[in-house]
Amino acid sequence: MERRLTAILAVDVVGYSRLMGEDEVGTLARLKECRSEVVDPTIAEFHGRIIKLMGDGALVEFASVVDAVQCAAAIQRKMAEREQGLPEARRIRFRIGVNLGDIIVEGDDIYGDGVNIAARLESQAEPGGICISGTAFDHAVHKADVGFENHGEQRLKNITDPVRVYGVLLDPSKAGKVASPGRRRPRWPIVAAAVAAFVIALAATVLAWQWPRTPHRPSVAVLPFANLSGDPGQDYLAEGITEDLITDLARLSGLDVIAGNSVSAHEGKPPVLSDIRRELGVNFLVEGSVRPSGNQIRINAQLIDTASGDHVWADRFDRRAADMFSVQDEMRKEIVAALDIEPSAVEAERMARPPTANFEAYDYFLRGEQAARTGRPPGLREALDFYAKAAALDPSFAAAFAADARTAVYIWRNAFDDVLQAAPARKRAYESAGRALQLNPDLSLPYAMLAILQNVDGRFEESIESAKRAVALGPGDVEARVALGYVYLFDGRFPEAAAAIETALRLDPNLSPIDRQIAGIVFFFDGDNERAIASLERAHDDAPGVGNILISLGAAYARAGRIADARAAVTQGLRFFPNDDSIAGVKMGWAHFRNEQNLETLISALRQAGLPEWPYGFTGEERDRLKGEEITGLVIGHTLRGLAEPGARPAVMQIGKDGQTAFRSTVQFITETVFVNQDLLCEQSENVFGRADCGPVFRRKGEPPFTFVNSRVVFHFSPAD
Repeated sequence: MERRLTAILAVDVVGYSRLMGEDEVGTLARLKECRSEVVDPTIAEFHGRIIKLMGDGALVEFASVVDAVQCAAAIQRKMAEREQGLPEARRIRFRIGVNLGDIIVEGDDIYGDGVNIAARLESQAEPGGICISGTAFDHAVHKADVGFENHGEQRLKNITDPVRVYGVLLDPSKAGKVASPGRRRPRWPIVAAAVAAFVIALAATVLAWQWPRTPHRPSVAVLPFANLSGDPGQDYLAEGITEDLITDLARLSGLDVIAGNSVSAHEGKPPVLSDIRRELGVNFLVEGSVRPSGNQIRINAQLIDTASGDHVWADRFDRRAADMFSVQDEMRKEIVAALDIEPSAVEAERMARPPTANFEAYDYFLRGEQAARTGRPPGLREALDFYAKAAALDPSFAAAFAADARTAVYIWRNAFDDVLQAAPARKRAYESAGRALQLNPDLSLPYAMLAILQNVDGRFEESIESAKRAVALGPGDVEARVALGYVYLFDGRFPEAAAAIETALRLDPNLSPIDRQIAGIVFFFDGDNERAIASLERAHDDAPGVGNILISLGAAYARAGRIADARAAVTQGLRFFPNDDSIAGVKMGWAHFRNEQNLETLISALRQAGLPEWPYGFTGEERDRLKGEEITGLVIGHTLRGLAEPGARPAVMQIGKDGQTAFRSTVQFITETVFVNQDLLCEQSENVFGRADCGPVFRRKGEPPFTFVNSRVVFHFSPAD
């Protein structure tokens, strides 16, 4: 017996007895059509699964409360459109109730007040309408594309305590609004492994409705395969087989696959099934081992039911190393069959396609993946070299180009200029992603990378379409889900961004620090300060040396009113990156918000948190600022010599009369174009996403007599000619 916090949704058919009395055969036929054309597809769309049939309906499980509310709204909207042309008396309409509450799970059955309240809420709804409880409202408000109307506390039959009730406003113009809002209670904590479910309670009997007993939508985690060769140098092979299996299984629309990052905590330990089932929420576990020996390779694998501990499937493959791809294909097919999943023809074709016919190229690719997983500049540099070698051996190796694009985007987004400067990293990412799709248009990863690149370039519609395409090709691809959340964020569609991130967290409860930082920022803009802070604190714990995570955390603290914590986080963050973390730097790095006002929301919070306006804590007095014509006469066509922060390094800036410029210091050399815009001196180069980086020029006391400051530089100078 198990207790858990779950969302329940109850539905009944309005006037079912009357409809059946007037036209039994016709009503049954229409109900079947509703099921096949509206209800079933909508449940699938929102990742639901039927887990129980009852005398008056069915129980369907979802991964989140938001999905349950979105599914309910979608069903009602589709039914309203479907029945619009029929006389009022003949229309099939549903009442729906949604509750988030504690339920008892015993075997395949659930019961308790969580279910009972949902059933009572259904009776409160208008025909074609939805009522939800206050607990469900607390999680769904501002996250579903609906509005809400507060009906206050209601006494429900056989329920001891009053229940807060909200009506759902389905009109798209009311989305995000709360009519006559009452005082909000504190949110319940959301447990990562918790699930949301709903009950469809139909007045028709099960036989009349003829809803088939749909099997549970299976979920699986793949433990890292063990390297039994005794040679740590062969770890990359075991890691590669694990990742390939995860990637292939994630392409199946009928299967939930937990990302390898979340499973890695169990690597090298005997699997404790109860812990894995609780932490990851999966029905099945794949574990295995790899033993390479000369030209031979042995792979053992088994599929385990996490509830019973039974071995559903197991097999051993002894082959030549050159037959690796056929072994992986055979193993994958046997696992899919054991899970009782029937891939579509397209899915089967995609999975059967080997990544390359060249085993040496594949070996370089796996070594590149191992190096890239470090996330550190030396590993990233190695990864690019390995991918280039793989592509040289097999120019049709699409996955190698896709991985190269992913790594180049990561370098570009994190400004790892010591690996690859921003401009060539961006160019390489675009070219590699395009080449990968030219070779294999069914890969999800290149679309996810293109989505990010296009978004930063301000091509918002294209970026959203690319991200959606990535998700369609890889329903279980975490990077695709995070990319979708990223592009929705900068497009200003915060509820959609949060929904994409929630799905990513369900697939990978242990997101990488950079993706968890994106999650925190999405929750920040979606108005969920608690989750924003929790995500960013977790990201900081996982990557304590990354200063910009602390800066983001400072913004979240400030918005929550925790000003002392905000200032402490920013102060700590500035110890790591005093040059990149300033208001000017944030304005440059985040300038691709579609709505500039959204950026101002972040800037306002960062100012509250004490983030300085300029890098290295530079401050200047307004009375000392030069005007545009003064700046032009001072710098255009001149050589400027002086000192650059940090450390007062000697630097020189040679500016031609046409603005063509070379900037040199002891650690940097940049060619660019310089121009004056109003009272600002601007640098234009392919660095900083190719944007013009503008800042003021100040007079200062002492030598050198002037200072130029923008998002990346504080340059104290004097004209040398």
